[in-house]
Amino acid sequence: MTEPIMRKVNGDGIAMQMAIWEGKGRQVLCIHGLTANCRCWDVMASSLTPENTILAIDLRGRGLSDKPSAGYAMRHHTQDILCVLDELKQEKIVLMGHSLGAFISLAFAAHYPERTEKIILMDGGGQLTQDQWEKVTVAIKPSLDRLGQVFRSFDAYVAHMKRAPFLQPWSQAIEDYFQYESEAVEGGLRSRINPEHIREEIQNIQQEVPSAYYPKVSCPVLILRATNGILSRDDLVLPESAVEKMVSEIPNAHCLNVDGTNHFSILFQPNEMRDKAIQKFITK
Repeated sequence: MTEPIMRKVNGDGIAMQMAIWEGKGRQVLCIHGLTANCRCWDVMASSLTPENTILAIDLRGRGLSDKPSAGYAMRHHTQDILCVLDELKQEKIVLMGHSLGAFISLAFAAHYPERTEKIILMDGGGQLTQDQWEKVTVAIKPSLDRLGQVFRSFDAYVAHMKRAPFLQPWSQAIEDYFQYESEAVEGGLRSRINPEHIREEIQNIQQEVPSAYYPKVSCPVLILRATNGILSRDDLVLPESAVEKMVSEIPNAHCLNVDGTNHFSILFQPNEMRDKAIQKFITK
């Protein structure tokens, strides 16, 4: 696995951590999901370099980025990305987002079409019904429950996360990801993420309407969809009905099913078909 170079960049009034996997060709800025961090891209970045330069930020409140007491909404994330692009002197960028990161990428492309070359939406950005949201919320509960918990050791933390079936098969990359997000506290260690910030984020997400962004996205869009649910057949983050709406309402979008993957394995596990599709989309 290729180790990234780590550096600080400026978001909108905050310092943000960025991982850089150096290469040639296009620069791709990766945006992670709700409780993730920049190291969730390790496996994919190793496959997509050196043909491309892969950049990944820790969203505000996550990883080693600053953690303001409030300010966890779509507008804050899009402004952070804009500030990062300005610092990098990058006029246009390819954005790739997973889960919440896909939604953020979608919103950025809608608000700043002149700064967005292409976007890749990985299992996110769909308009879900209330029933679909409730099923996804139940499915991701094990991931949310780790926040705020103090574990006596990193081994205990890993043992807890290994019980989540959607993270199997376990790998060194997944372990490194959780190592990166953990911090020492009295009594052991815990995730660096404050659960209060995630609660604020979720409340703000529920006020958003993803489909309102669809007609405003003018750049090419690749949607990568996991075909398996997280814990059951019914808790798909991108059900077929949501993808049909995206493809019909986003002017230049097409979808690829990444067969046999769930919401997490589509990102964490090696997948040659996924990587070839991304490479082809980036370079065409």
